[in-house]
Amino acid sequence: MAGGARRGGRGMITDINVTPLVDIMLVLLIIFMLTANLIAKQAIEVDLPKAAQGGSLENKPIGVTLTKTGEMFIEGQPRTPDELRALVKAAVAKNPKTVVMIAADKQTAHGRVVWVIDTVKGLGVASFAIQIDPASLQPPPVK
Repeated sequence: MAGGARRGGRGMITDINVTPLVDIMLVLLIIFMLTANLIAKQAIEVDLPKAAQGGSLENKPIGVTLTKTGEMFIEGQPRTPDELRALVKAAVAKNPKTVVMIAADKQTAHGRVVWVIDTVKGLGVASFAIQIDPASLQPPPVK
């Protein structure tokens, strides 16, 4: 019988129909998969240089990202050089052991990365790190 255990057309329904529950869960799964894909695409795309050696940091660093178009992001927000100086000064005032993590696209000008390093070191940051992609051991192509 489709409605469960019934005697003579009367009685209680003793089976639970899980089909609507499964349908709802599948719809929720599809929605989750689509929104996760959209959230991941909002990240700043940077093609990191690859290196085999790298270490982890103990305290949370200030993240500075340089794109190949010349934009600078600090903690994911577009910022100007003056804002970089102000944020680093404030961080060093709170914690003298502040670390700055620099992530730059492979095609970013070398001088731009050196400028960021020089700026943060001039503001009292003793430690900085350059973010890498440890996945490949291939040397960069010679031009």
